[in-house]
This record gives sequence, structure tokens and C-alpha cells, in this order.
Amino acid sequence: MDTTELKHIIEAALLAAGRPLSLDELRGLFGKDDDAPPRQDLKKAVLQLQEEYAGRGIAVKEVASGFRIQVQPSMGPWLAKLWEARPPRYSRALMETLAIVAYRQPVTRGEIEEIRGVGVTSNIIRTLLERAWIRVVGHRDAPGRPEMFGTTREFLDYFGLKKLDELPTLPELKEMESLNVQLELPDTHTPGAEAAEGLSSASVASLDAARANAGENPPSQDDPDPEGDAEPEDPEDDAYSSATVVPLKSM
Repeated sequence: MDTTELKHIIEAALLAAGRPLSLDELRGLFGKDDDAPPRQDLKKAVLQLQEEYAGRGIAVKEVASGFRIQVQPSMGPWLAKLWEARPPRYSRALMETLAIVAYRQPVTRGEIEEIRGVGVTSNIIRTLLERAWIRVVGHRDAPGRPEMFGTTREFLDYFGLKKLDELPTLPELKEMESLNVQLELPDTHTPGAEAAEGLSSASVASLDAARANAGENPPSQDDPDPEGDAEPEDPEDDAYSSATVVPLKSM
């Protein structure tokens, strides 16, 4: 099979799937191992697609779960008109909680409350679990054996990240503190840009405490959790609108 045909198959698969596909999933499209192209050939074809898509309104993006075709964030103002329904809105308290889990994980609800200085409602934890941005990774060896939370591959995929090391540093978050926060996919050349925009909505004071306890580098990411749907959270609080992640399948 020549490279052009291989690229066409990969391109069609990413378009039809509407979700990230790993190299193993792409290789599985060809049936038996003897008939499937080597992983290095698949990776080479994907890289060539990324180069061909550069400068266009769509891109081939690598995230934690694999590769996907996505719309460039610069197309957002025009494509938003295709959807009448308002995107989910998330409160400052929810985004602070998510940021603390991302930088401090594994972390218990009590530790989150200690860092934030206020209580964390069950609704916040439930929304993050249903959205599949966090998951229970274990139980703390303490009275009551409280649940410990960590982030998921869905969290990385949504924010356009391959791994937690691409999360923005605290100085980067402080620089973005004054910006209007919208959870948009980053440009393909700036890993972590969306996470910076989304997580900068949390208070810098909370992140200061989280990073002081967790150290400068975020922990490694574990395996994914099942997907869930987001719900509006605390509309009376400072809320942030989530821009839709737009695979071409939705267009």
C-alpha cells in the first residue's frame, strides 16, 4: 500500500470516528497483523497529514487518547452559529476544584477544601465525575478512608493535551488571570494553551497552594474513565462558558 492511499484511509477514519484514534486502533482497521502496515508507517502518514493540514481551518491533533481531526479555534466565531443550544457553563468553584485536582493529584475532597479555604459541594464533585474529567484513583489511609481523585484521559483530550506535563505553569496562569476565560481547543502549535485558558479561571491563590503542596511538575496521567455529560454548575457564581469541541463529524 502506497503512502497516499494510507493517508486517505487514516484521514477517512479520523473523520468518521469523531473521536481520537490511537495508532493501534488505526492499525486494527487493516485486519490481521500480517496485512496491517507497521506503526512507524502509520505515524509517518499521520505526520504528513498534519503538515498538509497546516494553515487550514482544520487540523490533525494528537491528544492523550490518540489523533483526531478538529476545527481550528480561530473558526469558533463562525462555527458557533451552527449550534443553537448554549454550551455548558461552569462556576469558578468548579474550575478551582478541577485545577487543584490536576496539580495536586491524588487529592481528597478534604484536602481540596483545605487548599481552597471553603467547602466543596457534592454537586461539584458529581459534575466533574459525570464529565469524566476526574475519577476515583484510590482511598487515603486515614479515618473514613476518603476517596482520592485524579484527572483522566478525557480531561487531557478536552483541553488538547497529550500529558499532564503540558499543563501551564503558575506564572503562565497568573499572566492569563485577567483574560476572559473560554474553554477552547488550543492552536495545534501551542500545547497546553487551552488548559491555560480554562484553568486560569480558578483563583491563583488556590493554585499557589496546590502547586506548593504538589511540587512544580504535575504527576503522571493514569488510564481513562468512561465518558460523561457535563451539567451546568452553580449559575449564581462567576460562570464560564465552554466552547464546543468540534470534530468534523458534527459539521
